Amino acid sequence: MPAHRPTTPYDWDGRLVPYPADRACHYRQTGQWSDTPTGARLHETAVRHGDRVALITAEATLTYRQLDERTDQVAAALARLGLRRLDPILFQVTNKAHAVVAWYGCLKAGLVPVATLAAHRAHEIGHISTKVGAVAHIVEAGLKFDLVAFAHDVARGHPTLRHVLTIEAPVATDGTTRVEDLGSDIDPTTARALVESIEARTDPCDVAVFQLSGGTTGVPKVIPRIHAEYWNNALFYAQALGWTPETKVAHLIPLIHNAGISCALHAAHAVGATLVVATPDAPSAFELMARHEVTDALFGHGHYQAVQRPEFDKVRRTLRRALLSGAKVSHDLFRRVDDSEQRWAGQLFGMSEGLFTVTPLDAPEVARRETVGVPIAPSDEVRILDPSSEQEVDAGAIGELCCRGPYTIPGYFDAAEHNAIAFTPDGFYRTGDLASIRDIDGRGYVCIQGRIKDLINRGGEKINAEEIEVLLLRDPRIAAAAVVAMPDLRLGERACAYLVSVDGVELTMAQVQSHLDGLGVAKYKWPERLQWTEALPQTNVGKIDKKSLRADIAAQLEAEAAKSVAQVDDSFDHGALVHERHHA
Repeated sequence: MPAHRPTTPYDWDGRLVPYPADRACHYRQTGQWSDTPTGARLHETAVRHGDRVALITAEATLTYRQLDERTDQVAAALARLGLRRLDPILFQVTNKAHAVVAWYGCLKAGLVPVATLAAHRAHEIGHISTKVGAVAHIVEAGLKFDLVAFAHDVARGHPTLRHVLTIEAPVATDGTTRVEDLGSDIDPTTARALVESIEARTDPCDVAVFQLSGGTTGVPKVIPRIHAEYWNNALFYAQALGWTPETKVAHLIPLIHNAGISCALHAAHAVGATLVVATPDAPSAFELMARHEVTDALFGHGHYQAVQRPEFDKVRRTLRRALLSGAKVSHDLFRRVDDSEQRWAGQLFGMSEGLFTVTPLDAPEVARRETVGVPIAPSDEVRILDPSSEQEVDAGAIGELCCRGPYTIPGYFDAAEHNAIAFTPDGFYRTGDLASIRDIDGRGYVCIQGRIKDLINRGGEKINAEEIEVLLLRDPRIAAAAVVAMPDLRLGERACAYLVSVDGVELTMAQVQSHLDGLGVAKYKWPERLQWTEALPQTNVGKIDKKSLRADIAAQLEAEAAKSVAQVDDSFDHGALVHERHHA
């Protein structure tokens, strides 16, 4: 690759918050930042490990050399289409090999992938596209929801969106370009030269990727991750877990998501490891993992129950390290993935805005089971502040987790008003999570104790309650709304909406869903239970008392579960009913 000569970083017309110069200088001097563009980091790995397997999915296997050359060709073809360096490109795809090829192809072309979810709809995509000025939209064909038609609908309302690209489409259709067809006629040497010419103009502080928040008010905030830090964030993670080229990493949750990129795709490829990309469907995922003898895997809360299933036994034969993330870890779950001999279990806590904490490999069992570990980078800084001030709490006390460091953003994109409250004057990000620091054998481990932000964590996807309340109130038949988390065995939490009717007539669930569907709201955000009431409870300062609502729904669910158990028990006293159940 030619000598890298950075240009002046593009600041997106002042909408991008730069890192303070002193901290940026420190991160560079200590090697926690890199001058090498993100796509070039993959090429460096490919030069070292060309014949090793880089990627395994249900439909394809690629070596590092194959992945590197193919993504060079895709990058060259994207440039030939007229896409220019720093053009944002929306991603709505699932865990497929072509999604990985498209991701790296965009990075090598100097484009800025925008990591949306396949489940997002017009409400989210329309806002995000407008915010970043998206120029292209990559969607997956063949899903239950027609994302290709959706992309064309979005483009009609967004003048900057000029290209719709697809993966998994059997043939090209009018107005679309298949990623599978891109660059196949371009000589690899020619493609490599073009990629290097693009990378020579990349400044380390240019935006590499736009991720999305799950924990801020209103629609998702845009999170700019820059070349200097983004690949290194993943490298720190891989190093914390002792990954090597011999490691086989499995990933089940959505890949085009910060956890998928930083804890799987970039992390595995930063050290020459093999990434096995599965789908969220546990039986097929476990079969793929067992067949390829994975050694390491991250399990989000949505898979906690699946890990207890017998299908997981085949995975356990080769699994050496398991990371658990998203909710408290029960004793039974911990024992299922940790036997203190062959298998090791730890925990992960992280956010798209930056900070990752991971259990150190040498941590004692109590730390692995009861904490989320320690930060992964040398210059990560953590403070536990009083939620209503910038005062640090006493040692061991609970407060708001706040952080800054080499890969934690200094500000959201184009969000000056929100940044003023989301960051302290000295640059610490206020996560909205309640935490404490627990001393174990002289080392401080982070313990997550709850949250301040009004969020529902549905299987790892964060739903902002205020956003859904505002959308519900756009129905003229609803006078007041309060959305709270209700406990769920499989997903951890689901959304419950407490509603007040304008005229005393209660809407059905179908009517509420139709309203939200008409607004283009992603389905995973829809309330999954409605509680109609004459008035919402108030605190003594006139705010909606959500604490009492959460307690109310939890009590109702507990009572319903107890009643269900009692009915089942009673059925065993009636042979005919037992016989009927057996044949149902």
